[in-house]
Amino acid sequence: MLPGKKIRLFALFNIVSTVIEEAVLITVLLWLLPHFAIRIPLWLVVVLALAWAAWSYLTYSLGKKVIGKPPAVGPETMIGLRCRTTTPLSPVGYVQAGSELWRACSITTDIDAEVEVVITEVRGLTPLVLPLTDTSSATTNRKSEARRAHEG
Repeated sequence: MLPGKKIRLFALFNIVSTVIEEAVLITVLLWLLPHFAIRIPLWLVVVLALAWAAWSYLTYSLGKKVIGKPPAVGPETMIGLRCRTTTPLSPVGYVQAGSELWRACSITTDIDAEVEVVITEVRGLTPLVLPLTDTSSATTNRKSEARRAHEG
């Protein structure tokens, strides 16, 4: 789902839930409590409703900031990361990404050890990599060949 669509759905959800919460609050204060001989002044009902609306707006604005952000953890965060091969990739081998060693698959031809590569995609827990000099010239055919070799 696109971030803009997520934000619109989040805003709609917050508006609907705030209206329902306000209706419940006012119903309790003006209808239910008087049945138990508890009288709330009208000015206090207005203050409580405004305070609840302000709280709802605050939580909406805090939530809106994180709705469109990309994930901070997980395999998706590795895309675009530069790393170095520790073994030759023909097409499968190992790369060092940060302090971690990953089993990776080369999208293009074989890659020697100690070559800088960039992660272009992650399939399951296997990064698909390209040599740093070859990132702009990779074609879809080579990607699909590497995938077939990795899956097979």
